[in-house]
Amino acid sequence: MLGYLIRRVLAAVPVMGVVALFVFLLLRLTPGDPAAILAGDNATPERLERIRESLGLNEPLIVQFITWVGKLLHGDLGTSLISNLPVMKMIGQRVEPSISIALSTIILAVVVAVPLGVIAAWKHGTWIDRFVMGLSVLGFSVPVFVVGYVLIEVFAIDLRWVPVQGFKSISGGFGQFFERIILPTCALSFIYIALIARMTRAAMLDVLGEDYVRTARAKGINEVAVMMRHALRNAAVPVITVIGTGFALLISGVVVTESVFNIPGIGRLTVDAVLARDYPVIQAMILLTSLIYVVVNLLIDVAYTLLDPRIRY
Repeated sequence: MLGYLIRRVLAAVPVMGVVALFVFLLLRLTPGDPAAILAGDNATPERLERIRESLGLNEPLIVQFITWVGKLLHGDLGTSLISNLPVMKMIGQRVEPSISIALSTIILAVVVAVPLGVIAAWKHGTWIDRFVMGLSVLGFSVPVFVVGYVLIEVFAIDLRWVPVQGFKSISGGFGQFFERIILPTCALSFIYIALIARMTRAAMLDVLGEDYVRTARAKGINEVAVMMRHALRNAAVPVITVIGTGFALLISGVVVTESVFNIPGIGRLTVDAVLARDYPVIQAMILLTSLIYVVVNLLIDVAYTLLDPRIRY
């Protein structure tokens, strides 16, 4: 197990190296003067020179890359051209809302979707199966922002059960944290509940016809035990894949939800950086997103080996 884990970690290193090279060249190989792109059309020569000096653009390209990678390894992601704040500090200020929404969404989706998928497969062809699949189609069809605005209208404006917008850190009290995160969690979880439920149902249907399931039933084992212990465990590999990639997508793709609920997360930081052409922040966000995907894929591979030890060989 340890050897397999080490091999997977070592295989991820070249991937991050290629991503780092791409991010570095993203600015340097852009047509025109990178300093002029960053500074804008009305920049003075002094400001252009200051930007070139701060980014090391006067050095040879290979020297720039080595210097940039060296700073990355020391946790220096550069300085924002708009706010003049360290990019690492800006990300640190925004990461809690995005992580909180992603974790709560994926937990809610798994808790709801996996039982729905198991029940739909168990009752395959019945009205229960059709009902669950109908809910899945609805979850895929309705955009997140529509669900978000409906939830705001009903639970925040009409019933006044929760605040309309904003985010409170969990360090300030779980109650305020929960009442501000419940609506964005519910809005964002719709599509993931649909996706995980359909994948769970399909994976369960594949294994329910296997010999070991029929043998377990022939031995008189309780149907619930057959479904959970024998069928679900063997059907869990594709479900784990969907859950893992869904979590990575949530971390990097909550832009719409954060905009609807006015949450200062990573998604809004990325949009603001793109609109302002704040390249150091954009570069850092691309690196962070790539790192999240690499780490999530590594965790998925580890989960595979726990579910099916044959995979590590």
